[in-house]
Amino acid sequence: MASFMPSMSTILSGYASLSAAIMLFRTILSEMLPSQIRNYIFSKLSKSLFYFSPNFTLIVEQNWQAASNQTFRAVETYLPTIIGTSADCLLIGSHSLVPHNLNMRIPVGCKTIDEFQGMKLEWSLHKETINSPGSHRDEVRYSYQLKCKRSDREKVMRSYLPHIADTARSILRRREKLHIYTYEKNICGWKSAVFKHPATFATLAMDPKSKAKIIKDLDTFVQQKDFFQRVGRTWKRGYFLHGPPGTGKSSLVAAIANHQRYNIYDLQLQSVGSDAELRRILTSTTNRSILLVEDIDCSTKASRGRTKIRDEQEEPDQGELDNRLSSSDPGITLSGLLNFTDGLWSSFGDERLIIFTTNHKDKLDPALLRPGRMDLEIYMGYCTFAVFKQLANSYLQIDNHHLFAAIENLLKEVSVTPAEVAQQLMMKSDELQDILESFIEFLKVKLRNEIEGGN
Repeated sequence: MASFMPSMSTILSGYASLSAAIMLFRTILSEMLPSQIRNYIFSKLSKSLFYFSPNFTLIVEQNWQAASNQTFRAVETYLPTIIGTSADCLLIGSHSLVPHNLNMRIPVGCKTIDEFQGMKLEWSLHKETINSPGSHRDEVRYSYQLKCKRSDREKVMRSYLPHIADTARSILRRREKLHIYTYEKNICGWKSAVFKHPATFATLAMDPKSKAKIIKDLDTFVQQKDFFQRVGRTWKRGYFLHGPPGTGKSSLVAAIANHQRYNIYDLQLQSVGSDAELRRILTSTTNRSILLVEDIDCSTKASRGRTKIRDEQEEPDQGELDNRLSSSDPGITLSGLLNFTDGLWSSFGDERLIIFTTNHKDKLDPALLRPGRMDLEIYMGYCTFAVFKQLANSYLQIDNHHLFAAIENLLKEVSVTPAEVAQQLMMKSDELQDILESFIEFLKVKLRNEIEGGN
């Protein structure tokens, strides 16, 4: 039977002829055609070859339209759940030496395979460094790339990506570890650390009625997504905590974070140079988080006695103009801060808490606290007998004692913070009687000093 298969010499001869023709064609293009025409021809050829390619790539960048890309966050949360033998390398780390307490992530350049409804999907993480004009530091951008068959593109968009979003949402709602972020100006971004504050509402020394009110408000808030959409409001809540130092404001914030399982973005407004920078910083925060601004009276022009925000039609005086021109770091204005709490820029993100704290409410501009900006005002006051009993239960593990009556009477007369009470109850002694008697003596001395100071 005659064979129609070409011989090896024929195949090699044909390959050599084709290679020579291609080289001749490239030479002709390079020498006879202008570069613009060559680039146009190559771009058309590339698009044609891409059209016939069996693969398709989806790119998920870290930022999206001036804000944090929630799809990127969903992918970042989802991928560690599928890491297995398909990954060619892993990034591991731990915040403790507890055995088997390792975290796994996909490092830059690593590839991992996922299978979903019969599809084979390849994920990889990419890093790009961009030289930012006018900046002393290069900008680093990350993106995830998903490769799939071109024929699976619609299925990926319709089923796979929603599956990732649902899985990530479930993981974030029951996440075991929380993070606290702080903004660092030298890197123009947030840096994180694991948040391990032990405060909970069960251990928080606070007026029981106020505590119950806050818990109810938080539990109601997380269930009101449809309500906020129906009434046309951003799904956020503003809390304003005020009171003397040492009354538990920071502990309350920690208890709220642990109760909601929200990460905390701790913003020091002194590190922000302008309103424009503030918008960029705040739009890079994520959903299901707390934006915390502590001691707001010390950190912005929102306080009385500092530069007051003028009416838009009022002209600044010459001294103010000179100060503006001589400063390259104008700082944050009250209007800039308010625009993010309830203005147009407040529409970025969902399910967020904004918490302001201060030791001096009277120093703040009333515009900051008007209804609609801060939804719930919480006063953290001096220690009452009810709060003392909570502290005694936590530190001494007692609910009653014959010395409690004397302590109750003294607490009605003297101003003492929960932090001071806790410090006294931590006295190193095995005798409960000694601890309580020492605390009573502390209250008597404090009361005597207050009376003498008043005179």
